[in-house]
Amino acid sequence: MQSLTRIKELLEMAGHGPKKALGQNFLIDQNLINKLIDRAGVGEGDLVLEIGPGTGALTEGLLERGCRVIACELDTDLARVLRETLGVEYGDRLKVIEGDCLSGKKALNSEVVSALDEWGGGEGFTHVANLPYHAATPVMMTLMTRHAECRGMYVTIQREVVDRFAATAGTSGGSKAYGMVSVVAQCLGRVEMIAKLGAGCFWPAPGVESAMMGWTRDTGLVGGDDPAWWVAMSEHAQVLFQSRRKKLGGVVKKAVGGEIEWPSGVSGDDRVDGLDPEQIHDLCRAVSEMI
Repeated sequence: MQSLTRIKELLEMAGHGPKKALGQNFLIDQNLINKLIDRAGVGEGDLVLEIGPGTGALTEGLLERGCRVIACELDTDLARVLRETLGVEYGDRLKVIEGDCLSGKKALNSEVVSALDEWGGGEGFTHVANLPYHAATPVMMTLMTRHAECRGMYVTIQREVVDRFAATAGTSGGSKAYGMVSVVAQCLGRVEMIAKLGAGCFWPAPGVESAMMGWTRDTGLVGGDDPAWWVAMSEHAQVLFQSRRKKLGGVVKKAVGGEIEWPSGVSGDDRVDGLDPEQIHDLCRAVSEMI
């Protein structure tokens, strides 16, 4: 496992220090790395997608447990270092893909998709990563809505983002964190806070609070697992939450140009941030039928 000294040595091999523009804050607490892998429940032969492996501290831990790892790294120099170090020892179980993990904001890099298809054999994969914070939400939403073969995600991300995924409707106007990502995540699976991380767990220390989040896909999905529906549902929910403090009657009428058949338990006098995820899902279905 990588110590801080080893991380600095690997960065020296890469020819640069931590790149702030790429959100390179390296997790140096080995107990927390092990905790994330433990909670992910991955081991011998399991396929893992890791986005933003950096120097490979988490990658090494996954490989030591027998996982097969597809690692996508934007930093060209660190991708080279991964191939020259872990790639030498674990070449048959490690595939390093160089480039942005996303193609646009809503689709995985085609090379990543091809590797998942080739290595996954239809059996699915788990996403385990210390995610670059700027990419966390689009990456996770893409995997949730467009890749039903993603069985779960266990990630280190900004604490604020974890709060958004885990937020629930409040009894008085709803939580400000409650929104489209909360609804989609909770319709499709179960969200958990694994650990809250202090800045000292990283080098260099980030200027924001961090946390580890788990998300496990629920096989008894609300609304099925059709990616086209979840993409459309996400868009409808986003429109509704843009007017979170307005009554739904006016918001929906403006969106569809007419009246809808209101789902059970929902009325035009409600506000979207007072509804639970399943109610919002059903409302989005009713809106979709009128567009």
